Amino acid sequence: MWELSISVSSKNLEIARFIYQTLKTKTENCASVITCYEEFDNFFILFGCPIEEQVTARMEIEKCIVKAICNFYKERYLTENLHLPAHENMSLTAFKKALINFDKETDFYIISKNLKLEKNLYLDEFYLFKLKSLREKWAELVALANENSDYLVSNEAFFDLLKFLIDNLEVCEEEINVFEKNNGYFIKAKDKDLFCENLSQEGLVSSLIELCPKKINLFCRSDDNTAGFLSRIFDERINVCYNKNLEKVDKFSVLK
Repeated sequence: MWELSISVSSKNLEIARFIYQTLKTKTENCASVITCYEEFDNFFILFGCPIEEQVTARMEIEKCIVKAICNFYKERYLTENLHLPAHENMSLTAFKKALINFDKETDFYIISKNLKLEKNLYLDEFYLFKLKSLREKWAELVALANENSDYLVSNEAFFDLLKFLIDNLEVCEEEINVFEKNNGYFIKAKDKDLFCENLSQEGLVSSLIELCPKKINLFCRSDDNTAGFLSRIFDERINVCYNKNLEKVDKFSVLK
C-alpha cells in the first residue's frame, strides 16, 4: 500500500478540512483509506491506497494541494498585504478573487515543480521554505495594486481594472446557468454535474470569477444590484433573464 501523511497547523483548520474532504471525494475510486487526527497543534491527514492506484492518487493529491495553496494561502497573503481604497464589500471581494485567480497557471506550475509527495508533507513548512519564488510573484502583483491605490479611489477606474483582470483569467467553463432562489443562488454548469447552492451575493460573485465561464445565463426575479454588478464586470458574457416566479422553480427539474 502507498501511504502519505499531510500535516497542517491547527490554526489552519479550514485548509485541513478542505484537503480532507476533497481527497475523500476525489479518490474514492482508488480504493483509498483516509483519516485525520489532531496532535501537538497540528492536524494530520493520513492517506493510503493500493500501489496500483498510486499514480492516479498522486495526481488528485497534487491538484488538491495546489488548489489549497492558491486559494487559502494566497487569499491570506493578499488580505495581509493588499491596501485598497474603500469600496463596497462585494466589489472588494470580487477584486481579491480576481487577483487570486490571476495567472494561476504560473502559480500551479511553481507549486507543482517544488512539490514532492513522499512519506510526509508538512504543508505550512512547504509553503514557507519551498515557495519563496511564489510569494515574490504575489508580492509584485500586490505592489502594483498598492502603487495605484490612489487611482483606484475612482469607482470607474476600480471597475475598469477589475474587468481587465477578469477578462484575462483562464476560462474554466463554457456555459453556466445561475438561478435566484429565496435562500440565495445556485449554479449549474451546462452538460456537467457542477452544482453550488444557497450562495450569498458575495459567494455567487466569487464562484463565477473562479469558474470564469464564457457565457453566464442569470435567471433572477428582479433587477437587483447583483445582476447589475455581474453585468458590469462580465459585460457581454452575461445574459440576464427576469422571472418573478422563480421561487416556484424546483432546482432539480431545472438542472436536468
